[in-house]
Amino acid sequence: MRISAKADYAVRAALELAAAEDPPVKGERIAEAQSIPLKFLENILSDLRQSGLVVSQRGPVGGYRLERPSEEISVADIIRAVDGPLASVRGERPESMAYDGPAEHLAPVWIALRASVRAVLEHVTLRDIVEGRIPAEIDELAKDPDAARRR
Repeated sequence: MRISAKADYAVRAALELAAAEDPPVKGERIAEAQSIPLKFLENILSDLRQSGLVVSQRGPVGGYRLERPSEEISVADIIRAVDGPLASVRGERPESMAYDGPAEHLAPVWIALRASVRAVLEHVTLRDIVEGRIPAEIDELAKDPDAARRR
């Protein structure tokens, strides 16, 4: 699975909002703190706002804040807001794929891949990351020596 720059930036921006002690947070502050190009960040924040994850406030004390508590927003929520479904095959849902011949049984592999990705991303919240409390089962996966090996 490939995480797009947009998804990476979106999660990092959301983490800045989750960690903010005095929201709202100005976009410029988020961009600077996470080294995200401001124009790109503005588009990301717009996507997050349209998805109901972030709200904006205008004016001199304006900025952005999370719409819900950080423990209610998963990494999967953020990625879906900016990139769409977590796993698709040529833009289609894996269960809608039909193959012939030797590839006839490929769809369950794509479905299992999506389930694996969801098992991680839907179970880690912004609060978990900000507080350094990654769920134990996910932490164990990350600590597996094979997890860091390039293939």
